[in-house]
Amino acid sequence: MDLAAKRAWHEIEINDVAKAAHVSLAEFRDLFPSKGAVLGALSRQVDRQVLEGTTEDLAGEPARERIFDVLMRRFDALEPYKTALRRISQDLRYDPASLAALNQVSLNSQRFMLAAAGISTEGPLGALKLQGAVLVYANTMRTWLDDDDPTLARTMARLDRELRRGERILEGAEDLRRLSAPLRAVGRAFMQGRRSSRRDTRRTGDGDADNPAAAI
Repeated sequence: MDLAAKRAWHEIEINDVAKAAHVSLAEFRDLFPSKGAVLGALSRQVDRQVLEGTTEDLAGEPARERIFDVLMRRFDALEPYKTALRRISQDLRYDPASLAALNQVSLNSQRFMLAAAGISTEGPLGALKLQGAVLVYANTMRTWLDDDDPTLARTMARLDRELRRGERILEGAEDLRRLSAPLRAVGRAFMQGRRSSRRDTRRTGDGDADNPAAAI
């Protein structure tokens, strides 16, 4: 991260990272399969820091307040790496492969951040909650990277707006799910009927099991 604060991400070789960390290339390879994996390790390290500091103080607060607190603590934990992350973000902005890999890292991270806030990611809307949390975090991070105010007022305001927007989307999705419940029930009944019909057909054709033409 010290290297990334001073140089463009695409200019940093794994030799540079190993040398700066005072490890051999063999040791580096045992720890990380790539330079990008170092960013994944940093994310897990920060996740652990946030999770270890999670308390039950906000248990009675609304979900938005709980996730707000957790995500702001994550930004606080990232503060020492802010300069490096700013440069990395600029360098990877037009690198689709790296962005896709980082999105997966972020999905895993936000799964635990939501769990720390007491928010379930299982069930019909679980995937939407998870990807929504990733978008909320990514959009807020853009503001955080340029927010040099010690109070992080702009970051907090942006996070609050993003969370309120996410709430509205989830509420709309829940309403749509309730309205479409009868249609889903009809669809399930239809599919069950088709499977039952296929089973009956297979039983009827069992007598032709030795007939090669039956496989056509």
